[in-house]
Formats: sequence, C-alpha cells, structure tokens
Amino acid sequence: MIKLSKMTDYGVVIMSEMARIEGRILTAPDLSLYTGLKVPTAAKILRALAKSSLLTSIRGAHGGYRLDRRPDQISIAEIVRVLEGPVAVTSCVDESHDDCSVETCCPMRGGWEKINRAINTAMEEVTLADMCQDSQKPFTPMVGAGTEPTATNLVSE
Repeated sequence: MIKLSKMTDYGVVIMSEMARIEGRILTAPDLSLYTGLKVPTAAKILRALAKSSLLTSIRGAHGGYRLDRRPDQISIAEIVRVLEGPVAVTSCVDESHDDCSVETCCPMRGGWEKINRAINTAMEEVTLADMCQDSQKPFTPMVGAGTEPTATNLVSE
C-alpha cells in the first residue's frame, strides 16, 4: 500500500484550513480549533511548513503563520515533499535516496519510473484551492481540541 504519513495528511488539512481563511495570520491554537488537531501537532507541522516557501512565520504578540502564495499556486505535491521528502514508489526511481541492491540486473529497471512520474504529475496538478473547493464550510471551533477559544484568535494582518 502506498500511504502518506499522518503528519503529511494533517499538513494538508492545516494548509486547507489556512487556504479557507486566506490572508489571515493563524497560530497553532487557532488551527487546533479549526481542525481538531492537538496544539503541539499543529505547531510541529507549521514549523516544518514555514521552513519552505509555503508559509511565512510572523513573530510578535500578534504573530503566527500565513500562506506565502495564493491557494491556487500551491500544489499538493509541494506540501507532500516538504513533509515527506521526494515521492518515490520504489528505491530505483530517480526521486529515491535509497539504494537498490539489484538495480543493475532488475527486469523492471525504468518501469517504476513511469508510475512514479504519473503519481508526481497527479499531485502537481492538484492545488490547495482544488482540495478546498468542494469542502467549503463555515468556522466551527472544535472546543476541547487542544485549546479554548480566546479573544485574540484569528488576528488579521
């Protein structure tokens, strides 16, 4: 089974919530309210995403995170690569950092590359905006999800 990690799944969830509230600065506790994730989990994912060109970290009393680009300019492949590394279905594809002990004599050499390219292309073609399109929902805080609502949540820039 090809399966992304929970952290990557949660990363897409967090990015989707940020896309729905585009333009606002959000903190880990804010996103915990929106997603139901625990605050430490949201914070860990936000830190990882902020090391890329997907999020900007804003310091200070009214700080937090915001999207670096519009949701229609961020591919799901970018999010996956930041949180998982390159997508490689086997150790013999170009994106893999693993060595294959039978690569030189393998009858499938090069065959998996077609599948790997197809998977990567499919994820490149789906944007954050596409992921949010069918799931627009109003804000419903998940009270007890890891923090309680406060007056300072959802501070706009």
